[in-house]
Amino acid sequence: MSTTTESAAKPVRLGLRENWLQFTLLVVVNVCVGGLVGLERTTVPLIGAHTFRLTNDLAVFSFIIAFGLTKALTNLAAGALTARFRRKQLLVTGWLMGVPVPFALAWAPSWGWIVAANVLLGLNQGLTWSMTVNMKIDLVGPARRGLATGLNEAAGYTAVGTTALITGYLATAYGLRPVPELIGVIFVAAGLGLALIVRDTAAHVALELSQHTKPLPSSESTALGATFARTSWHHRSLRGASQAGLVNNLNDGLTWGVFPLLFTDHGLGIAAVGLIKGLYPILWGLGQIPTGHLSDRIGRKPLIVTGMLVQAAGFVLALALLDTPLLAGVLSAIALGLGTAMVYPALIASVSDHAHPAWRANALGTYRFWRDIGYAAGALVAGILADALGLNATVIAAAVFTAGSGLLAAHWISEHDTGR
Repeated sequence: MSTTTESAAKPVRLGLRENWLQFTLLVVVNVCVGGLVGLERTTVPLIGAHTFRLTNDLAVFSFIIAFGLTKALTNLAAGALTARFRRKQLLVTGWLMGVPVPFALAWAPSWGWIVAANVLLGLNQGLTWSMTVNMKIDLVGPARRGLATGLNEAAGYTAVGTTALITGYLATAYGLRPVPELIGVIFVAAGLGLALIVRDTAAHVALELSQHTKPLPSSESTALGATFARTSWHHRSLRGASQAGLVNNLNDGLTWGVFPLLFTDHGLGIAAVGLIKGLYPILWGLGQIPTGHLSDRIGRKPLIVTGMLVQAAGFVLALALLDTPLLAGVLSAIALGLGTAMVYPALIASVSDHAHPAWRANALGTYRFWRDIGYAAGALVAGILADALGLNATVIAAAVFTAGSGLLAAHWISEHDTGR
């Protein structure tokens, strides 16, 4: 019997246990997604400063701005595209966009090529990461959204951190290019191959819609424009989640550019910077498995608010202990990683809780737009402040933004009954 016939004959059910094989395949796909972006965490800011001799911090951080803007806009488009294309089609397309990236990073003849590669990387990440999280949420249903998003983000960000760590050691042994970047070829080949194998989840979305206890209100439009406005500012909890997501990734974009320069300025080598840059997303990744599950039990808001405040403390540690830079970097990375692990799956699950299945993909796309515009905002803020006031000022600003965002989340976000 053909695979198509078997899948058609098999009854569609929601749940992690009922869909464990497809869920596992999607976890592995997201390992590849995270691994591809992890190529840049340690080496690319140093390539800009040392290989291409860029002296302006904003110019060095321009690759992050290009990545963040492209990924944010792709996230937004991805929600609307799910109304016209199947999730699997968009997943495969995202991987095709990523094929040139490791080669461009390895052999780019000028900084402009690096920036262009990050436009392709933003397209790749926006489509592939959006589809893996949507497909996992589709498979498990409302009762396990926190766990599903935690596992998805854990896979991706553990791969980001592990790859950042590996590229740091490879760069120490073989130079900044091309060896560290070429491990991305493995991620592209594996991710594309698995994307072709995994099944689409349209039937699971249809099943959840049929079981949803609350019909879509006639006044509630599912169009992208209406959903964007609802998620961005009209709906109080969704507004709270969107601003928290933006500031969370502002932190990531800022540390992505600033930490390699800050800690090398204070005497650390590339391998030590790779350890710091790897530890942050590894803890961010692995921590999301228990925190995603915990958010299903105690609610989303406590984890979101506490996580933002823990991240703010991480920036304080980075500056307070800078006379011992390795200790400062490691403790800061631990606080940032654990704080982000608390926030990340809870925010996605909170958006899913408050969004009707009929417009959930657009709501997640909008949230992910605001979250990932934070990469560009972080790099822009870091570049302007670093050039005007120095690298330390950017770290202080990040601490203030993050603490303020946590307080806003406490004021705006509410829990939503999903049957927990």
